[in-house]
Amino acid sequence: MSALNASGRKACWDARDELWKCLDGHQDQTSVCEKHQREFEAKCPAQWVKYFVKRRDFLKYKEKIQNEGYEPTEGASKL
Repeated sequence: MSALNASGRKACWDARDELWKCLDGHQDQTSVCEKHQREFEAKCPAQWVKYFVKRRDFLKYKEKIQNEGYEPTEGASKL
């Protein structure tokens, strides 16, 4: 896929936002959001898809740490 123009980027971001909204509403059940996933993958370059998936995972992890706090695992070094 070639570089996206402004309307292509907007379409990609909108597809990403719709997918994330679906996943948030269905407790990350990907089977329910397959239509949104296919649209997201069709409208965004593969490298962007990979980045956005990692970004969402990081944001979910960050939210969990902020809400529940951090507890080190057994045997973790104490700095």
